[in-house]
Amino acid sequence: MATLIGMFAAYVWHYWIGVILLIAAIGAVVQSIVGYVTKVSATRYPNRRQRQAAKKK
Repeated sequence: MATLIGMFAAYVWHYWIGVILLIAAIGAVVQSIVGYVTKVSATRYPNRRQRQAAKKK
């Protein structure tokens, strides 16, 4: 009986680790996409500071 209780606790713990890792993985993918789009749009549409620095050169 004690083995059964230990196995149940291990399964529940494994389940929550999977959920946490899934959320972290989705967040990493979203962050990578947002970072890429931000970098690409920053070079395509420079802000005021970048335009002024380009004019000085």
